[in-house]
Amino acid sequence: MADDAPTPSLSPARRAWLRFKRNRLGYWSLLLFCALVLLSLCAELVSNDRPLVVRYQGQTYFPMLHDYPETTFGGDFSTPADYLDPYVRQKITEGDNWALYTVNPYGSNTLNYFAKAPNPSGPSRDNWLGTDDRGRDLLAQLIYGFRVSVLFGLALTTVGVVLGIAAGAVQGFFGGKVDLAFQRFIEIWGSMPELYLLIIFSAVFAPSVALLLALLSLFGWMGLSDYVRAEFLRNRQLDYVKAARALGVPNRHIIWRHILPNSMVPVVTFLPFRMSAAILALTSLDFLGLGVPPGTPSLGELLSQGKNNIDAWWISIFTFAVLVITLLLLTFMGDALRDALDPRKADR
Repeated sequence: MADDAPTPSLSPARRAWLRFKRNRLGYWSLLLFCALVLLSLCAELVSNDRPLVVRYQGQTYFPMLHDYPETTFGGDFSTPADYLDPYVRQKITEGDNWALYTVNPYGSNTLNYFAKAPNPSGPSRDNWLGTDDRGRDLLAQLIYGFRVSVLFGLALTTVGVVLGIAAGAVQGFFGGKVDLAFQRFIEIWGSMPELYLLIIFSAVFAPSVALLLALLSLFGWMGLSDYVRAEFLRNRQLDYVKAARALGVPNRHIIWRHILPNSMVPVVTFLPFRMSAAILALTSLDFLGLGVPPGTPSLGELLSQGKNNIDAWWISIFTFAVLVITLLLLTFMGDALRDALDPRKADR
């Protein structure tokens, strides 16, 4: 009888992924979060005040890609067509003409001048989640605001990870006076009043996402650098590092090729929680009026509107629900990732 074929060994990354999948809450949170991010990245195809395609008098038009005057569709004015105008809608849908609208026919800054109730208006057939105090569709604001928050969180997390790894690696690998000098610098830098600096810079410079990202990045790397420093301090004493040094391997190669790959567990585990903190930071600053420029969809600005319009309960409830769901998904993903990378749970 032939011997059974040996079971192929799995790589550490593959074993970690299988452990992650066994955590059903974290795995489904990852799938749902990725679906929401993909939906927000395609927001223009889901929520837009322009039709995707218009077929008018035998001609095909793509309003999302080009501005067409109202006269193109039988109107009286040469200004860009307002596709929410009942007159224009009638023109492009009568007879053999047709138009393919998005699921939610409102953009991020669309004002519904043909609303049937004063703003802010509650959920209705026209505006499924109601409108804010400016007459903008709340569902569109949430979709585009979620995209701004996620992209900002990804950017801030990326910059923080790069700076944190670089600072922690230098401290942990060289140690001694280098580590001591960095630690004193971090203590001084971390004691600076971040909120006051944001207020000062927002008063001096015009508000922008790039400025906000730069200011928050100046302080967002210190937490991760401590974890990376501790890993490098531990790994630099191990035999494989001593062997590399004995062979004359340059320090930069030891850091990049040997110690860093063995120090990535706290970095990867840190990512979902760091992104949650970045989204909360942006929301808080927008709530205070120190965040993104006016007119940019923002969850924090919607929460501020809800505070100022207590009777418009739908603004606070739906915005808070989106924020809570986002943070819960990231938390569940972080917990599952932490357990998957924990060597003590490798065989459980």
